[in-house]
Amino acid sequence: MTEFDCPGWPASWVNAWLAAVGATLLDERIRLSWTDEAEPKAVLACTTIDPLDALTESWPDADFLSTLPIAEDWQGAGRLGRKVKVADFRVRARSARSNNRAWTLSSTITDLSVDRQGEVLHAPFDPAGPGTTKWLHHRLVKVHRHVRCPLSTLRASLSGQAERVKDNGLGFDQTRLGSLQDATDPWVDPIVEVLAFFGLGIFPVRGRGVDGQLDRSADLRVRQRGWRQSEVRGEPASFLWPAWHQPLDRDGIDALLDAWKPDRQDTWSQLGIHAGWHTIQFQRRGDADSTRAFGSARL
Repeated sequence: MTEFDCPGWPASWVNAWLAAVGATLLDERIRLSWTDEAEPKAVLACTTIDPLDALTESWPDADFLSTLPIAEDWQGAGRLGRKVKVADFRVRARSARSNNRAWTLSSTITDLSVDRQGEVLHAPFDPAGPGTTKWLHHRLVKVHRHVRCPLSTLRASLSGQAERVKDNGLGFDQTRLGSLQDATDPWVDPIVEVLAFFGLGIFPVRGRGVDGQLDRSADLRVRQRGWRQSEVRGEPASFLWPAWHQPLDRDGIDALLDAWKPDRQDTWSQLGIHAGWHTIQFQRRGDADSTRAFGSARL
């Protein structure tokens, strides 16, 4: 098995962790593990090809992104933007049901939790942002345009030598932000942002649903896999994620996350897990501050 160490993708950086998972969803040949050190790093592996070559071969082009079911216009199934009416969501969901990229809908929005305007709610990994950042697919397409030479840009990102670009990315990476004392623009690693989007493929979102009806209660929170609601009222939910020793493909990662019990650290070694983290939400400076971001803390 050929391995490629990725010092640019530490497991404690939630966007890099999602990107590493996204690599296994984008290319079935890729396996993922994490180094066993104080700051675990991603290790990509393949049996028949160099992992970097595999990822370069599978890198999506603009035409591919336009065919994702979450695109604004898709196969005549209406239009989607940031605000999505239940009826519009259902038309798109029915049309995309047999598409193998239907997860781009089910991992970002759900009609099982609806606001008082009759609009479906978004996943925690699909946060609202400033007006020009629009919706998640628009952000994906926008940041994807920065990658003009996938091979060299991938190599730089994996090795920790990525040149950041002025962009908001998917809109939840805390490292994109500058000092609160500075009026700086956000800067992101476009490779990490694009692959993090694909990492969402195994993190579906849903709502509570009440007796088969839509959830229109005062509790308008959605539920996304991997996220845990705080036991303290008013505290935000946290996403929890692990690092493991053994090279796993997407199905192995999927199964591992089902079996992992974050609170039972005495059982982690049985699954090959040697570290875990949870998100820390960016503290906004006021109600008018639309910034969303997730940092991390070790479990």
